[in-house]
Amino acid sequence: MTVSLEQLRRCHVAVDLGAARTRVFVKGVGLVVDEPSVAAVNTRTGALIAVGEFAEKMTGRTPDYIRVVRPVSGGSVVDIDMAQRMLRHLLGEKLRRQLRRKPMLRAAACTPHDSDPLAQRATVETLVGLGARRVELVDTLIAAAVGSGLPVEQPTATMILVCGAATTQVAVLSLGAIVTAERVPVGGNAIDHAVIQYLRHQHELMLPSQSVRPLQLALHGNGLTPHGPASTEIHGRDVATGLARSVLVDTAAVRQALHTPLTAVLDGIGKVLRDCPPDLVADLVDRGIMMVGGSALLPGLDQMLRDATGMPVQIAERPDICAVLGLGAMLEGRIQPLTLNPLAEAE
Repeated sequence: MTVSLEQLRRCHVAVDLGAARTRVFVKGVGLVVDEPSVAAVNTRTGALIAVGEFAEKMTGRTPDYIRVVRPVSGGSVVDIDMAQRMLRHLLGEKLRRQLRRKPMLRAAACTPHDSDPLAQRATVETLVGLGARRVELVDTLIAAAVGSGLPVEQPTATMILVCGAATTQVAVLSLGAIVTAERVPVGGNAIDHAVIQYLRHQHELMLPSQSVRPLQLALHGNGLTPHGPASTEIHGRDVATGLARSVLVDTAAVRQALHTPLTAVLDGIGKVLRDCPPDLVADLVDRGIMMVGGSALLPGLDQMLRDATGMPVQIAERPDICAVLGLGAMLEGRIQPLTLNPLAEAE
């Protein structure tokens, strides 16, 4: 863990700045913000037009002078000023007034595993710009494991797979620390891109930007398995003529296209298991893998991992908000560290 539990208990607010969604947890209140990490800006005046759900609906539907931006990419802040403005509007005036009353406002934030110092500094500066006097950084893997109910502080192995929008992180944890971990640059966005590319190359069809995720779920039927509809009718725009067109898509071929990005995730799991001590791998045979993150809800992904690894695979109860709930549990002191009594020296 990046910081001690004692330091986290002094924090008042926890923030999970994700590539897809931003979530804010206030101590004693609970989850107060769960919105897409999107903002719409008027390029002529620089004014912020919309944030969150409404801004996401504007994607691909705006005139030239309105730009829809994502200030967070891969779990790291890429535009500090825009991230601050987005957070300020998502929190709202009433909540910001309550937080400003804290004389020494402390905040905790998730950072991806092995994030570089510049990315960590960007996260800290984003929250400092909102009034935080001190910012504590916690590894996303630790926070998600706590939020999913895994016994992180125990001397047994637990394996977690964080399926994000831009990256997938996999790790083995023991005694409250990361034993070995791997970060794979493949997430839900890569899966969406695979669907788009397949339809463009094979059917010369372009999809509306808002229809990718619903299409992805519809095509699977029962997931990444052959049990589902043999074909699905898809509506889009013809690449050559620009006219609206419908095509009948073979779902088996789309499933095959989705296996390509998911192979990188399986390779990451294999690398983590190879780097893990044998005793901990033996624990994982019974405990298996816990899946968290929004992309963990992709139908059939858990079964695919079961078939590839031979280990049991579970999906957390609320996989999309596990990381921020884990931070909230640490803030409210619901997680107790494992106490080790030093051996008394023989006189």
